Amino acid sequence: MPAQAYAGKECVCQLRRGICDQSCVRGMLDTPFYIACLKLTGRRCVVVGGGEIGLEKVEGLLACDGEVTVIAPEAEPALAEYAREGSIVWERRPYAGAEDLERAFMAIAATNDTDVNIAVYEDAERRAMLVNVVDVPPLCNFILPAIVRMSPLAIAISTAGASPALAKRMKREIEAQFGESYAQLAVLLNEVRGWAKGTLATYQERKEFFEGIVNGDPDPIALLRDGDEEGVRELIAQAQSAHALHV
Repeated sequence: MPAQAYAGKECVCQLRRGICDQSCVRGMLDTPFYIACLKLTGRRCVVVGGGEIGLEKVEGLLACDGEVTVIAPEAEPALAEYAREGSIVWERRPYAGAEDLERAFMAIAATNDTDVNIAVYEDAERRAMLVNVVDVPPLCNFILPAIVRMSPLAIAISTAGASPALAKRMKREIEAQFGESYAQLAVLLNEVRGWAKGTLATYQERKEFFEGIVNGDPDPIALLRDGDEEGVRELIAQAQSAHALHV
């Protein structure tokens, strides 16, 4: 939900205004967010809340190999099944406080209880942890963009909370424009990264090698869209041979 949608409604942030006066989000759109991709493998991620939104966040974390603990008295059937099969840990109780964040790398609060959400945020902030309270930008030190994921590619779209609807439209359009062929090309180029690192002495040489393939003629994306993977492999082999001739 855009932060502006809270105006005139009950306050849900740490300022506890009673009725939201938007003071917590002034300047939010001017915040320069540092965009990064996080490696979650083996890291404990805590999700407080077991509803539909909590389920959505859990599935996103599992897709990135996070070690997920859900804290909630009740949970969606899908979350209960994840717990039963051992994919997550479900602590079937209310959030108890800072001790629930012990050894955690990240916390996500997805409850409809303002006091609980604020407590999670404040406890995580004191521990200098990553924390996101869903749909409440002032209670976040990181935001979750819309993701277009075509392994190994991931494209993130963020409007800094201004308009999730716009982010969703952009996601649909990006999915249509950058399809499976781009992911396929990334895999093929990754196959020769070891050769490039071992053969091309400088960053500039490696940059020119890969850009020559990606931006070359014929277009490797066009070849892959036509089902001609072998043609792309030949382009790569030609680029390798061209380097050998200049050595």
